[in-house]
Amino acid sequence: MSARIAGLGTALPPLYTQERLWDETFRRHFGGGKVAQRLFANAGVTCRHSVTEPREFPDVADWSTEQRMRRYAERAPELGLRAVRDALAAAGTGPEEIGLLAVATCTGYGTPGTDIDLAGALPLRPDARRLLIGHMGCHAALPALGAVSDYVAANGRPAVLLCVELPSLHIQPSTSDIDQAVVHALFSDAAAALTVLPGEGPGLRVVDVAARTDTVRREHMTWRMTDLGFRMGLSPEVPDALHEHVGPLVKDLLARHGLDVPDVRSWAVHPGGPRVLDAVQDGLGITASALDASRAVLDEHGNCSSATVLLVLRDLLQQDLPPGPVVAIAFGPGLTLYAALLDHRPENPSHPPRTG
Repeated sequence: MSARIAGLGTALPPLYTQERLWDETFRRHFGGGKVAQRLFANAGVTCRHSVTEPREFPDVADWSTEQRMRRYAERAPELGLRAVRDALAAAGTGPEEIGLLAVATCTGYGTPGTDIDLAGALPLRPDARRLLIGHMGCHAALPALGAVSDYVAANGRPAVLLCVELPSLHIQPSTSDIDQAVVHALFSDAAAALTVLPGEGPGLRVVDVAARTDTVRREHMTWRMTDLGFRMGLSPEVPDALHEHVGPLVKDLLARHGLDVPDVRSWAVHPGGPRVLDAVQDGLGITASALDASRAVLDEHGNCSSATVLLVLRDLLQQDLPPGPVVAIAFGPGLTLYAALLDHRPENPSHPPRTG
């Protein structure tokens, strides 16, 4: 039995412009440094979402990890509930039908946690399974999609995947570290969910998922727990590493199904930053316009960690996505790359299928 993404839903906290965030908060945070200001201006981000108001940022930067986790427990369930309800409505499915709820996050933990809160609020059936996928980072949506799709195909029951991330809770104390300026210029809060149904029908059929991990470069991207929240490490060499690996990853995935890069109709690439998208474009040999949706999500929402690639898929579907192969790609600590091959089957096709 096959599995298909039949509905996507999102929930976004208040929106703030990049310019306002710099002027009101991060100018002081980074000592008014010209390099940091230039990084903010060139991050490819116009607006970002945050559950934390900018005036709170200086206080949050000095919070303990315990304080940050309490705020996560206050804010994440409400965002997640909105996103899941939207995803269920889009798929025409009710919570009583759901056999598995998977929650992916790397920005907040607690037990009982968001999955239990949602099980009670939706509500789910008492026999529904729950799966928490924690601390994988920005690529978590795709291995989570693989696990959820396997469940749906094996059990013939619908499932829901929620990615809920609140990176604003992990603002670090004031520093002159340029790597931290890059991180603080990109990340944003969001929740995104998808409903996966068994059998044939309209939506995005999940065909295959592939991974590639470069353990030699494991320190290029890190997400470490500290007494003052979680601190990200991001090497400037990450785009070069992604450029090296993305081509073999995607080509091997496609070859397993008799396809090659030119056969892909649409791309949903996690927009880790402008240089990351440039590296993917060059590594795959695709046109700049193929990543328009990814660049638009980065511009309008920032990097929302694991939720971001689902925002890109949502935008593609809202743009009258043509039928045929879709490849989703995301990256995270490890250094890890994941790719998912999807097959778009619209309910009312307005494009002829690609042949030859």
